[in-house]
Amino acid sequence: MSATILYDREAVIADDAREDGDRLWVSAEDLASATGWVLKPEGLCKGEVCSPLPADGSWLDTEGRVDLTAFARRFGRPIVHDEEHSIWAFGESASARRDDLLSLQAPDFTLPDLDGNMHSLSDYRGKKVFLYAWASW
Repeated sequence: MSATILYDREAVIADDAREDGDRLWVSAEDLASATGWVLKPEGLCKGEVCSPLPADGSWLDTEGRVDLTAFARRFGRPIVHDEEHSIWAFGESASARRDDLLSLQAPDFTLPDLDGNMHSLSDYRGKKVFLYAWASW
């Protein structure tokens, strides 16, 4: 079965995924494609950082797939699952969001003006910018 994984603003189709209730098991290849974390003997690693897996083997199934949801929960990442469409979205951890807020740096974005011209926040770096947001609801 395939599942769509939304992780760090990337979307990856995991062709060999297995859904089990609120758990998503993915192959090591799909894990690396979706998250950048690589399965190694010392655990899950991204660059020089490694997170050991439990010795009881609870994060691996009989086919060597990794429980991506357990990994995400370990790092405090919220998970949203659309069962009907097999979509799994993994949000940023609360600590990462807190660090972003404390930096006082707005994330870059690009939006059109009323004439359809695109403007990015980064185009105005070093200048004062007034942002006005409005919604009809």
